[in-house]
Amino acid sequence: MKFTMKRIIQTLLFVALSVQFAVAQPPKWLDKAKRSVFSIVTYGSEGQTLHSGNGFFVTEAGVGVSNYELFKGAAKAEIITSDGKRMPIESILGVNEMYDVIKFKVGITDKKVPALTIAAQPSEPDATVYLLPYSTQKERTFRSGKVKEVSKIGENYNYYTLDLLLTEKQASCPVTNVNGDVIGLTQYGSEENKLCYAVGVNFIMAQEISPLSLNSSSLRNIGIRKGLPDDEDSAMIFLFLASSQLSSEDYLELLNDFIAQYPTNPDGYIRRANAMAYQGKSTADFDKSAADFAKALSVATDKQEVYYALAKQIYQYRLNNSEIDYTPWTLDTAAGEINKAIALENVPVYYQLAGDIQFANGNYAGAYEWYDKVNQTDLVSATTFFNAAKAKELAGGDAEEVIAILDSCVARTIQPLNEEEAPYLLERAQQLMIAKKYRQAVVDYDAYFTAVNGQVNDLFYYLREQATLNARQFQRALDDITMAIELNPEETTYQLELAVINLRIGRYAEAEKLLQNIIDEDAEYAEAYRILGITQVQQNHKDDACKSFAKAKELGDENVDDLIEKHCK
Repeated sequence: MKFTMKRIIQTLLFVALSVQFAVAQPPKWLDKAKRSVFSIVTYGSEGQTLHSGNGFFVTEAGVGVSNYELFKGAAKAEIITSDGKRMPIESILGVNEMYDVIKFKVGITDKKVPALTIAAQPSEPDATVYLLPYSTQKERTFRSGKVKEVSKIGENYNYYTLDLLLTEKQASCPVTNVNGDVIGLTQYGSEENKLCYAVGVNFIMAQEISPLSLNSSSLRNIGIRKGLPDDEDSAMIFLFLASSQLSSEDYLELLNDFIAQYPTNPDGYIRRANAMAYQGKSTADFDKSAADFAKALSVATDKQEVYYALAKQIYQYRLNNSEIDYTPWTLDTAAGEINKAIALENVPVYYQLAGDIQFANGNYAGAYEWYDKVNQTDLVSATTFFNAAKAKELAGGDAEEVIAILDSCVARTIQPLNEEEAPYLLERAQQLMIAKKYRQAVVDYDAYFTAVNGQVNDLFYYLREQATLNARQFQRALDDITMAIELNPEETTYQLELAVINLRIGRYAEAEKLLQNIIDEDAEYAEAYRILGITQVQQNHKDDACKSFAKAKELGDENVDDLIEKHCK
């Protein structure tokens, strides 16, 4: 009986020890799982270390998660794997500052990295969970505990309270279920209650870059470049917004990412080609731009859009007088590219660019033909009629024809005219002057003055004076030239014009006085001598007049010969 009891006690003790030993044993998946945990170091803009902490991989493509605070103010960051390998963090994929989480991607050279599998189902209260701390040792360290409470973040994501007390170095480590599937990222808790928390990993994975992320203060606090949205259309919008907000270097890197992510989208190549041409400092840069346009053409379905983009880039390059003379890109080349686009599709904006190219190339008649086509489309506007009027004028068109086009231009403006559209009136006024329709010109000058709330310069008063003088509105002419002189008293042309007006209205002595003052200031002013001679003729001072005419001829005035013939022979 004693022997039997002793054997029973020994057996029970063995079983108890075996159970105790079994509980202390690490799970079979631990070694592989712990390789996904890494250390993070973030650095400031001057290379100084900012923070260090933990994180872990959630995809084999190098997507990792950690806490946001580590990255605040960081210009760059790197991870250190359990086997000591360093990898730079190349882009931020999403953040949530409120829950202190971040998602990012590392630059990897290997095809895959060890990553945890995300649990298909959340853990329930009282479920056993494991904490996997970062370690560079081969020890099989882990901690186990229970889920104390599960709360919700929104409707779809979980936030866990765990009966685990973290050490300082165990924050931002993975929490897994008994199968080794990760459920959350640890966060500090209460030492008093021996609790910690874990943000559901599905919530972290749901954080992403959107087209409006560039305005996020949380993302702006991180100097590391941002990744692209996963959706192609959203990524396109993101690119558009980034073009005006990022530095040229950062924008170029973003374009490289876009092309790598969406290699069959021609817009990425077009945008990079434009960026390279804009920043171009050598022929090699323009060669790269041209190569990108060629690549865009090879992947594009709507090739006319690529032809248009290339023609526009060449036009802008030539218009801006780049210091680099990239000989393959000429205005003739641009014209050829836009003609290819038009051959595939008749689009008004293509006509507009074709006209702009011809205008820049000095082919004003050709430019007018394209602008006239634009004016027969839905793209017609005051601006398109103005372009046509300028092209017609420079092509040698009759003033009446130009005025008719400008009438259409002004007719399409918003009434009353604003400051932006007011210059159309100035252009028409000048054409009316050429056509000798002086009173109509005065009306346009007055309308311009009203449109700009009287904010005009001395040149405006001089131009309007020319119109009012020829319209025989002498008092207005006097007022305008007086204002021009007041604004710019050093301009002798205005002084001469004042003398002419006085001559026209019979104030000969006043005119002579003004002219003599001009000659005293500039003894080589030939026209002043001629007009002085006319003033002296009107006062019957023939000898003085002939001396003035002779001086004008001596100084090269070609308009004085008839006066000499008439009054001095």
